[in-house]
Amino acid sequence: MDVKYINPFVDSFLDVMPQLGFSEVSRVKLSLKQDFIYSGVIILVGIVGALKGTVVFRMDTEEAKTIASTMLMDTEPRDLDELAKSALSELANMITANAATNFSNQGVLIDISTPRLIYGENVLVKMSTKQVLCVSFLCDQVPMELNIGIAPK
Repeated sequence: MDVKYINPFVDSFLDVMPQLGFSEVSRVKLSLKQDFIYSGVIILVGIVGALKGTVVFRMDTEEAKTIASTMLMDTEPRDLDELAKSALSELANMITANAATNFSNQGVLIDISTPRLIYGENVLVKMSTKQVLCVSFLCDQVPMELNIGIAPK
């Protein structure tokens, strides 16, 4: 996968997370994946246009609660209630929409789908692309993954 398809997402993540209350946001590592099985919270956002594929945000359930609590400015961790799930979906929407703007600035036009949040144990995620790049981040020491499976149309 060409790095020019990854950087708009990484830049977006690093721009958006501090706006949501995270003071230390850093990229930790990159790895390649194909299909994967996850437990926790998974948010899928479809990509169409000049590029096609899916972006998958992934975090453990406790980490998702912490991220939602920070976004909602709660003083204590909240449960994974409807408001928390809505905040996490909006987080994925904001980062992916910002990445779409970054692509547009490069002359690459894409649209994004409404985020779909799922959670549970041993959820199999199959991607439509052959390669999926996993970018791991730390947000105030809370880990979060961004899995990018996109390709030119």
